Amino acid sequence: MKNLFIAIATFIGAGSLMAQTNYQFQTKFDDAVPVLNVGTFHMGYTPDANSVEFDEHNAENVKQIHEIAKKIAAFKPTIILVEQEPYTNKRLAEAYKAYLNNPKMKFDNPNEIQLLAYEVGRLSNAKQIYGIDYQQDYYYALHYALKNKQDTITYKKYGEMVDGNEKRNNINEDKMTVSELLWLNNQPAYLDFLINVNADLLTTVSVNGYSLGTEQATKYYNRNLMMFANLNNIPITKDDRIFILMGASHTAFFTDFLRRSPKFKQVNTLDYLK
Repeated sequence: MKNLFIAIATFIGAGSLMAQTNYQFQTKFDDAVPVLNVGTFHMGYTPDANSVEFDEHNAENVKQIHEIAKKIAAFKPTIILVEQEPYTNKRLAEAYKAYLNNPKMKFDNPNEIQLLAYEVGRLSNAKQIYGIDYQQDYYYALHYALKNKQDTITYKKYGEMVDGNEKRNNINEDKMTVSELLWLNNQPAYLDFLINVNADLLTTVSVNGYSLGTEQATKYYNRNLMMFANLNNIPITKDDRIFILMGASHTAFFTDFLRRSPKFKQVNTLDYLK
């Protein structure tokens, strides 16, 4: 009996020791490439259902954007990636080169690419720019279109929580400066909110036990995964530094993808927006 107690105590002690083991897992390649992943609102025309009132031709707005470009340029990117489809890369590179040759050139309908990405590239002497967008339609407002949903509570409670956050933090995007908007867009909690409203909350939308919402959420996940695949198809060396500028919902997904990817190491975006 004494030997049995000793054996049990030894087993428990060994189990406790194993539970306390501090495992050290390497998750990044030694030559992982630094990435600055910046989320923005769309500064020009956008087909998105939600947009921010913004005058892209206003001189003060452009001045504010260029001040932000100086901060981001301190990252010293060698490659710039933007929310444009890869088939436009040749035209994109030509337009970027024209801007480098003439930074005072005027654009008829400028957006965040011309106003911010180009200027970051000019200030940092980045030579390469690529589009990594992938278009895929989906119906993120499905919850509001369906009548006989099984869960009629979650969306309402989440909306009330979001409204409370906006009031508590005095957030009115249409009245915020460019700097304030980008600071908001890149907060970790705000990025999680964007994944929720664009995809994950759709998993609560079911009819007769079948998740119609998940079908739609899957499309948005697929779009962002395809965009990340486009990033992985870009020719990159160990000496490169990558600046990504996209609508913030894509930035939110990329934050997770980059965190897990062994090829890339994400820097703290907020350090470059202070």
